[in-house]
Amino acid sequence: MPIAIATITDTAELTALVNSAYRGESSKQGWTSESHLLDGQRIDELILLSYLQNENVTILKHIDENGRITGCVYLEPKWPKLYLGMLTVSPIEQGNGIGKILLANAEEYARNKKCEAITITVITTRHELIAWYERHGYVQTGEIKPFPNDERFGIAKAHIELLVMDKPVL
Repeated sequence: MPIAIATITDTAELTALVNSAYRGESSKQGWTSESHLLDGQRIDELILLSYLQNENVTILKHIDENGRITGCVYLEPKWPKLYLGMLTVSPIEQGNGIGKILLANAEEYARNKKCEAITITVITTRHELIAWYERHGYVQTGEIKPFPNDERFGIAKAHIELLVMDKPVL
């Protein structure tokens, strides 16, 4: 199952995938749903298109045997670290190793960009997700950031904060 760099022609499919994995009824088929924490969309096509047009951002996509995008991850070098975000796997494909494949490719990307570590943010109350990242070598830095106050990324049902986690890659 190949990994490729997403292009602007993938905008609609990626937007639908990310929203299906994080919000709404379809997200409840997987374990990464945030629908109990946030209403609204996770992302819209304009934001995703802006990412794909940004020369500093790379979105890797996982493609299944039928050519469908089943996973993706946002990567942006912020030296000396690589910021990793929007790690997404289709709710019906979760548990099949796609997330691990995307993480491995992100680590290779970070090393190629001469980054020392990968940094991520995770909602502080998502204990199962924090544990998943810890099993993959990420450690809590102790830094907490506010959740973006922007309805384009969702409408919080309660106060949300983001935990910063890092993983050395060099």
